[in-house]
Amino acid sequence: MHAAIDIGSNTFRLLIASPNKTTDASSIWQTVYYTHRIVRLGEGLHHTGRLSDAGMARALTAMQEFSTAISEHGLSVTKTYAVATAAMREAENGRELHQRIFEETGIDVHLIDGETEAELSLAGAAAVLNPEKREDMLLFDIGGGSTEFVRARNTRLQDAISRKMGVVRLVEAYLHNNPPSEVDYKAMLATANKHLAAVEAYWGDGRIPKHLAGTAGTVTTLAAIHLNLHPYVVEKINNHVVSKTEFTRLRDRLLAMTHAERQALPTIEEGRADLMVAGLAIIETIFERWNYTEMSVVDAGLLEGVWLRNP
Repeated sequence: MHAAIDIGSNTFRLLIASPNKTTDASSIWQTVYYTHRIVRLGEGLHHTGRLSDAGMARALTAMQEFSTAISEHGLSVTKTYAVATAAMREAENGRELHQRIFEETGIDVHLIDGETEAELSLAGAAAVLNPEKREDMLLFDIGGGSTEFVRARNTRLQDAISRKMGVVRLVEAYLHNNPPSEVDYKAMLATANKHLAAVEAYWGDGRIPKHLAGTAGTVTTLAAIHLNLHPYVVEKINNHVVSKTEFTRLRDRLLAMTHAERQALPTIEEGRADLMVAGLAIIETIFERWNYTEMSVVDAGLLEGVWLRNP
């Protein structure tokens, strides 16, 4: 049994798990304890280049809670593998937070680059995706500060790219009205489209993988809304398929709501209602630009990849 932590730009996640020894299990780990906190560490970073005092305070509170949980399960915080993504690696004062976390909790955080983040996300997602989807897929992982795109065949990574296109960034830059105006949403679509053009340029060969799979909170929340799933059940989210037609219906429903109406949905946790708007724009752009007709959803990614790679 060991622990892993994913320090995202929006959400912090902790997994304590043991290897699953049964051959008929749906995943190769057995979850002992899982929790997460919406921290919004990257709040304001787009404008200032720095982590805010409030964001760092929320981060330290979350990490102290994680440290307590790890110790209560008989594990050592010094042997816990924690990774941090876009917000901490980009902020001028990211190293300051790194040091404070270590001093106050004993947890040594590893700042990983976007490509490593993408590779680990693939490892986690591939562990629970249906084999036919893994055969030739594009995996995207929407975070608060960045989105990763991974092309893979039979769980083998072909290439990976991280773009500074996260839901917190898009909301802070373009969401000015409640409910979102057409101008707000179109600005998000246009920005997302520019990032996807850069992804295509990075690929160079123009090859679009056969299957589309999405992971992380925006995508899994969308699946939960689609299923009207409350309380949340991981097993029902993994490999759930959302067609482009169904996505369009969900998009229209959510964009017509005020922030309060979205937040009142039992399938959207506190702190995610505005971020869903940006997530919709990213997903829509992926559907439209690359002509996908459906996407598979998976509730496993970076955190689980970290756990798998660091026993």
